Amino acid sequence: MALTMSDVDRFEAARPRLGAIAYRLLGSASEAEDAVQETFLRWQAADVERVEVPEAWLTKVLTNLCLNQLTSARARRETYVGQWLPEPLIAGDPMLGPADTAEQRESVSYAVLALLERLSPNERAVYVLREAFDYPHREIAAILDLTESGSQQIFHRAKKHVADGRTRTEIDEAAARRIIDEFLEAATSGRTEPLVRLLTQDAVSVGDGGGKVPARATAFEGALAVAKFMRGLFKPGKAKRALIGESAEMYAATANGGPAVVAVVDGRVIGVMCLEVTEEGIAAFRNQVNPDKLQRATERWAAADHGEPLVVPF
Repeated sequence: MALTMSDVDRFEAARPRLGAIAYRLLGSASEAEDAVQETFLRWQAADVERVEVPEAWLTKVLTNLCLNQLTSARARRETYVGQWLPEPLIAGDPMLGPADTAEQRESVSYAVLALLERLSPNERAVYVLREAFDYPHREIAAILDLTESGSQQIFHRAKKHVADGRTRTEIDEAAARRIIDEFLEAATSGRTEPLVRLLTQDAVSVGDGGGKVPARATAFEGALAVAKFMRGLFKPGKAKRALIGESAEMYAATANGGPAVVAVVDGRVIGVMCLEVTEEGIAAFRNQVNPDKLQRATERWAAADHGEPLVVPF
């Protein structure tokens, strides 16, 4: 049965929420878009007049598509070249979803998205639906074919796993800019000591190049090791200019709700460095340089007001 305009409008009204759910479940904007489109095709093929609660139906279809995707993604990531990191989203991207509560904002933070990779697909789904979208356990149980008590148990287990690995402190945009300014001043000083003072003792730096851009296969661990890496990363040099181009510009930005440094060449985003900030200092740098995971960031960057580039010598 062909969809009526009303049926199409009903799906389009749900699209932003579906995209935000899929992104949190998959950690990939492009895969999230594919899941939403497949959900539309299922909606198109369904007898929608018999669907009593369209929102619940669409959420169930989308979530199960994402669960299937997560299962196959785990196998693919075992052969992924280097570290795997989520696809970053620049501030204002509608796929970031609701941000009314601290829980919603934190659920899409880069640090938490990385932690969600440790959960089982079911744990991830329950956590996202409950924490980020406030679905009652009764509805989550229906979506995932669980009992209500089973959903509650899975949620508590998933939330504990995330809390055990989480050190993030929520900060506002002005504070984020100050942190980035302090970091870049230290990183471009040519000295290690100023950087070490900004970092926690157990700071880490992880990079995802996907085998397409040079990135260390293992993380740098400890304040001194991370500081030395950052000092070298921001040190001017011919090799660096040959790699990223003479026209590289650096911007202070917000990605996934946290402070970030965005590297841009001729309007194309070539890197997003997400900083995880705690009361003790910068705890982690997660650097996305895989070009396959920066296409949406580039599109968003072109449409956004991103201000003037920072003065960073290359």
